[in-house]
Amino acid sequence: MTQTNFLKLVMPFKDKIFRLSKRLLVSKEEAEDATQEVLLKLWNNNKKIENYKNVEAFSMTMTKNLCLDRLKSKQAQNLKIVHSNYQDHNVSLQKQIENKDSVHWVSKIMDELPDQQKMIVQLRDIEEYDFDEIAKVLEMNETAVRVALSRARKTIREKLTNKHRYGIT
Repeated sequence: MTQTNFLKLVMPFKDKIFRLSKRLLVSKEEAEDATQEVLLKLWNNNKKIENYKNVEAFSMTMTKNLCLDRLKSKQAQNLKIVHSNYQDHNVSLQKQIENKDSVHWVSKIMDELPDQQKMIVQLRDIEEYDFDEIAKVLEMNETAVRVALSRARKTIREKLTNKHRYGIT
């Protein structure tokens, strides 16, 4: 595969690779390293990836596995989820502060979710993947993905509601 073909095939979803890495790892730097490592692995196997029907799903699976390996390693003692894509420019200062606080609490609540639920929420709600794509990436049944997403959303909703009503999480 030529470099141009590789770039056309892989580069459209490199940002998704980065966002999933960032969701699972501690920092921007860790996510950049993981993204670079995935892209390098894809480049080194460029003859094989032409044969895959869905290179994006394959890449996301590689990313998930690499990040989980890093999380399991001894170097990963301080890793956590980081999320900061919410922005709205036409909102009052008070509303901005409330929104920032809500995003902070959602992120904190997501820290407590099982890894599988974290990934499902990231892929479905942030990356906007379809259920069948998530099932392929996570090697799960589509129904199990739906159930896990429902449970994760319910947990987030309940804890966020409790925080806003009673100041507890």
